[in-house]
Parts: sequence; structure tokens; C-alpha cells
Amino acid sequence: MNFSDLNGKKVLVTGASKGIGKDIAVAFAKLGAHVVITGRNEEALTETVKEMKQFSSSCSYVKANMKVVSEVYYMVDKSFELMGGLDIVVNNAGINIPKTALEVTEEEWDSIIDTNLKGMFFCSQRSGKYMIPKKHGKIINIVSQMGFVGYIKRAAYCSSKGGAVQLTKALAVEWASYNIKVNAVAPTFIETELTTDMFKDEEFYQDVLSRIPLGKLAQPSDVTGAVLYLASDMANFVTGETIKVDGGWTAI
Repeated sequence: MNFSDLNGKKVLVTGASKGIGKDIAVAFAKLGAHVVITGRNEEALTETVKEMKQFSSSCSYVKANMKVVSEVYYMVDKSFELMGGLDIVVNNAGINIPKTALEVTEEEWDSIIDTNLKGMFFCSQRSGKYMIPKKHGKIINIVSQMGFVGYIKRAAYCSSKGGAVQLTKALAVEWASYNIKVNAVAPTFIETELTTDMFKDEEFYQDVLSRIPLGKLAQPSDVTGAVLYLASDMANFVTGETIKVDGGWTAI
């Protein structure tokens, strides 16, 4: 199977100007899908779309802040308009502000929850508006292994991702009768340009590696592979599931 069934699919990927989201979006473009990416950095979005158009001419972007529900609604509506439909939504946008629990401010808590959980819900809700009448669609949420385990300086982040895992299940159950599959992918720490500075802390880096039985960080392509599987016809009887791409972290 080479994911040929994804050719021509209409795909929305949030938070896709860099990192994991970009890798996912480019992979869909390489398979001939119509792709709209979203994010807050217009310059980065423009560069990513330029790269995607080498593989699929029908790629574009919508600038949006996931913390603002009106912008999330506009983002989904505009994506539907640009592509003339909506088959697959990848809720990838997310943030983290590493701080000890005693240091987290209300503003930081709200920023993490609003982006990682609230934005994910309202993007899914708006997407459902288009998918339910057609009784067809797939929603794939990028969550985290930290929706299953705790870790230092991640109280707000773990809360948001744990909520996202449960949101995935709830939507999968509620929308199953409409043939909409809702699943998630839970990566461990990923080696991207966005995490380079984080891993300059050697003690932190070694601690992370010590918790991953495979002994290395994941690559964006590791996450993309799981997303493509869930988006494809191979996963047509899978819903409410979270695939952990964590090198064995949560198996211990």
C-alpha cells in the first residue's frame, strides 16, 4: 500500500508552517492531496506552501490563531471554500511553556489549554459541520505521550494533552454514526528545528533519552507515518484510538 487513496483528498493541517505539521502537510502534498495549512506566521506559511506546490499545485494557507474561536471558524470555513470540500483534518497546532507547577501563571495556563485543547475542539466542531452532512471524514489529533504520563515542568501541557486524548474518544463515539473517524497520534519528543534549543540542556536531553527504550528521539517522519495510516483507507475501521509514537516510553 502506497497511500494512493490519499490522492485528491482535501486536507487541512493546523500549525503546519514548521516542524511536525510541515512534515505532515508536505507528505500529503507529495501524495497528490489538496492541502491547506494554517498558523500565525505568514512568512513561514508562504515558504511552506511554496515547497508543497512543487508536488501539488492546489496548496494554500490561512492565517489563524487557534486561541481565538472566531478565527478557528474562519480558518475551517475558508479551507472548505478553497478546496471545495473537507475530507481530512489534522489538528496539529500546539504550544508548551515549560515551568514548574508553582511558577505557572493564569495567562500561561490559559494560553496552553486554549491552543492545545480548546482550539482543537472548536476546529473539530466546525469541521464536523461540513463532514456530518456527507457522512464522511477523518479527524486526526496530534496529542502527546504526556496525555498518558506525567513529567516535570509540564503540568499545563499534560493537562491539555490528556484532555485531547479524551476529546478524541468522545468525538469518535458521538460521530461514529456519521461515518466520521476521530483518532490521535501521541509522539514523544521530536527532533526538529523547534526543539534544538531545548536539547542544548544536556541533563534534560539525557533524561529524555533514558526514558525511551529505543534510545533516540523521534523524527517528524515517524509521526507523519502514523498520520498517513489513520488518514488512509487502511484505517477505515479505526476510531477513538491513539497511536503512541514514543519509542516505548509509555510501555514501561
